[in-house]
Amino acid sequence: MNTLRFLRRHPLPMQAYFEHVLVLTYAVAAAALQPLVKPGLALDTFEDYGFVAIAMVQTRSLRPKLAPRPLGRDFFLTGYRIFTRYRTPAGKLLRGLQILRSDTDSAFMVRWGNRLTHYGYRKADVDYRLNDGMLEIKIHTPGGEADLHVRANLADGSAPLPQGSPFPDLVVARKFAGPLPFTFDYEPETNSIIRVQGVRRAWNPQTVAVQVLQNTFIEKEPFAGGHPVLASAFHLAGVPYSWTKGVREPVSA
Repeated sequence: MNTLRFLRRHPLPMQAYFEHVLVLTYAVAAAALQPLVKPGLALDTFEDYGFVAIAMVQTRSLRPKLAPRPLGRDFFLTGYRIFTRYRTPAGKLLRGLQILRSDTDSAFMVRWGNRLTHYGYRKADVDYRLNDGMLEIKIHTPGGEADLHVRANLADGSAPLPQGSPFPDLVVARKFAGPLPFTFDYEPETNSIIRVQGVRRAWNPQTVAVQVLQNTFIEKEPFAGGHPVLASAFHLAGVPYSWTKGVREPVSA
């Protein structure tokens, strides 16, 4: 077996603390997202839309499950994911997120995270500030391909869904408020899905009012051709989170 391939299958159970999580969900025409969906997965849709989640996470003390907290790593992560469904070989249907891109301010995570996961970390400059209930995040990527500038008003409590959202209510919107329990990626060398299950507690996302001042990722193709619309913005704070070991399952013929 290829050792590097084995190591990238998330071989260790992990744990962390999410200090702040801000998730933007964009509705995109399903036809525009379909070519991005990996073998073995199906696009998770509502009406004629697929959905892209952009999760900005201030992470504290990421470490193997049994390691003491002082050994953990603090870093900022921006994860770009598509909402998908996966049917296991046993026939169980799972909802989760397919990895598109991951940016981080940590060189350690780029080096070691890419050896132990499928997340595909890339180095970015991150300016993260919380002042008087206003969370402001600026992310600059080397080629400008995923620059992001967002302001979220955390002081005013729950906000209505963004204007133009295709979601009829918060009940439906919460179904597309990532992160979801499962994350998926495809391993082409073995025609397999690698799935990782997250275990979360105190999970109560609240809608927030946001200003998206820049988002170069969603403005490029194929997303731009699918007429992306900000469908929801959710925030959480102070969330313990853990992940089980990755599971590899062959894609059914």
